[in-house]
Amino acid sequence: MDIKKIIIAGSGTMGSSMGASFAKYGFETTIYDISSDAIEKAKSLIKLNLETEISEKIISKKEAEILLNRLNFSMEKEVFNNADLVVEAIIENIDIKKDFWAEISKIVPKQTILTTNTSGLSITRIQEAVIEPERFAGFHWINPPHIIPLIEIIKGEKTNDETIEKIYKLSESIDKKPVIVNDAPGFVLNRLQFAILREALHIVENGISTVEGVDDVMKYGLGGRYAALGPFQVADLGGLDIFYNISSYLFNDLGDEKEPFSILKESYEKGEYGVKSKKGFYDYSNGKDEEIIRYRDEILTKISKIQKEK
Repeated sequence: MDIKKIIIAGSGTMGSSMGASFAKYGFETTIYDISSDAIEKAKSLIKLNLETEISEKIISKKEAEILLNRLNFSMEKEVFNNADLVVEAIIENIDIKKDFWAEISKIVPKQTILTTNTSGLSITRIQEAVIEPERFAGFHWINPPHIIPLIEIIKGEKTNDETIEKIYKLSESIDKKPVIVNDAPGFVLNRLQFAILREALHIVENGISTVEGVDDVMKYGLGGRYAALGPFQVADLGGLDIFYNISSYLFNDLGDEKEPFSILKESYEKGEYGVKSKKGFYDYSNGKDEEIIRYRDEILTKISKIQKEK
């Protein structure tokens, strides 16, 4: 079965950007949501993302217009009736996802490929609610998904190889870098990301450096390095003898806390969620939220261009 009609369920940051990405490459794409307000926000976010792509000469104004005309929005479940692929990007709650799939897997044709964009929930557990679960897999895009090349394709216990192969080829066809991983909490990216965040919080809470200091070390040191090389390549280039010697005394001193750090917990309890609430570790009021999004997208677009030229 050729994948032509794609339905994105959920019009948030991830869903809207994924929808635009598929539409960009010629797929007939519909973004579904139960909220008209969410759909309107999605339209605004897509236009904001396209502004950066136009300014960075990724696409032209004419191509952006064609993309927008190819992208549809709907609040009607009937859109699932003829889907070749469904990508679910709703709230990160396993019970809500299972309820969604218990209903939607009955509506779609039997040959439809079904995927979830969860950041780390068990694919095997979600799969329990899916009719014909062998066609179901994890399809984890990375924020901002219209720029970051990586997609993690996660195989649940009942996912068949044919499903994985189709998702892999589809990912390559939209100029992404797919990586197949086995089902585990956090998959690969978030296991690495949260290991770094845990140590970053440990460093700040123990007074080794500040929030700004840690961010600068990442941006102007490790970030550039890891944009070019993976951790195993970095170790090879640095010398495994050196890395072995450092690990012999440093591993014992790294943070290994099992509960959220106080500075993270306090922000959460205050409702300071970052850009979405205009306050987190930094202040994002008075337009600073859109400013940081534009800055991030400009930098990541430049990096992505270099990686694609490699």
